[in-house]
Amino acid sequence: MELLAGKRALILGVANDHSLAWAIAREFHQQGATLALTHAGEAFERRVRPLAAEIGVELVWPCDVLDDSQVAALSQNLSSVWPQVDVLVHAIAFAQREDLKQDFSHTSRQGFRLALEVSTYSFVQLAQAFSGLLAPGSSLLTLTYFGAEKVIPNYNVMGVAKAALEACVRYLAAELGPRGVRVNAVSAGPVRTLSAAGIAGFREMLRHHAERAPLRRNVTPEEVAKAALFLASDLASGITGEVLHVDAGYNIMGF
Repeated sequence: MELLAGKRALILGVANDHSLAWAIAREFHQQGATLALTHAGEAFERRVRPLAAEIGVELVWPCDVLDDSQVAALSQNLSSVWPQVDVLVHAIAFAQREDLKQDFSHTSRQGFRLALEVSTYSFVQLAQAFSGLLAPGSSLLTLTYFGAEKVIPNYNVMGVAKAALEACVRYLAAELGPRGVRVNAVSAGPVRTLSAAGIAGFREMLRHHAERAPLRRNVTPEEVAKAALFLASDLASGITGEVLHVDAGYNIMGF
């Protein structure tokens, strides 16, 4: 049985073939979903379009969330071809590299604002922009990380952004719940992605995680994608406002 048969899913944040958004796109495609993907500029478009072609996705549009006109255009374009959006996946995050290296207290005002706008506000922005396309049974999904809950060395302002993102999940879930729209997040363990490459000491983070997680290993993009599939599908019809950890159990450990 295809869990997303007949469903239409918009996925934002595919950067390359190592990104969690791409793993989710492949899983959704295999489970019968009709997909639309976005890219954040020409450099990313050159990577995203060949990936979209691999799984037969024809709807690929630009969407820089710092540009309100692009978000509005994306909503208009999608509404012209789809009657509704059943699943919206927000896999967008960014912080300046220097803000992930220096002491957290040295985060600049501009760097703080940028991290929160791209990584956090964009989720609220998309919920607003696509409000008219969200029908009862629709699902909004975002990606977060354990650094939202506990201090992770070198995660810095991104941890603050993810903490705010998790709060947004709860507030959006409360607002959209009466309409039958669910809002959840997957808190993925460390995975080698383009975004992770900007975190100093990431290899050590992977080693530490694998040594201390109950399953004694790191998770794979495919495992994260399967969790996203569950939350997006009707199997999770009674779940909203939740953060589902997919981290080999690391989050339950003390010391």
